[in-house]
Amino acid sequence: MPGKQKRLSPIMVGWREWVALPELGIGSLKAKLDTGATTSALHAVRIRRVSADGHERVTFDVHPYQHDTHTTVPCTATVVDERRFKSSNGQREHRVVIRGSLAIGGRCFPIEISLTNRDTMGLRMLIGRSAMRGRLVVDPRLSYQAGEPRAAVTGISDARSARHR
Repeated sequence: MPGKQKRLSPIMVGWREWVALPELGIGSLKAKLDTGATTSALHAVRIRRVSADGHERVTFDVHPYQHDTHTTVPCTATVVDERRFKSSNGQREHRVVIRGSLAIGGRCFPIEISLTNRDTMGLRMLIGRSAMRGRLVVDPRLSYQAGEPRAAVTGISDARSARHR
């Protein structure tokens, strides 16, 4: 049928996977796939809201690797919302929400991402149900099933990111 796009079958992933956030310049990042969370969350520090040309933006830094606060990716994105979230420890907090592209398993698609400090969490990103719906199926017995991200990204050199695998 002309004009009708074929829907891709969901891909099988593990409970943790390598992902990329191409629009933010993040070429590889370990993420936890969490069916208990609705919205995805990204580890971000120095979060600052700014207005430019009538649009609300946010600047922030991402330390993409656990236990490494020296590798920093500076990011800028448009604010799409601010919401109240309940964290894993039961605390409620207001978070800025942005839109970005998630690359995983050879696919890339738009998702909403809340920004929060995840320093005490095991992985730098959490992928929630709204990002997974119709695209990913999680097998909790598996890890790193989808392989390395294949998104063309600038930000961190391949040599530096290879040290953190």
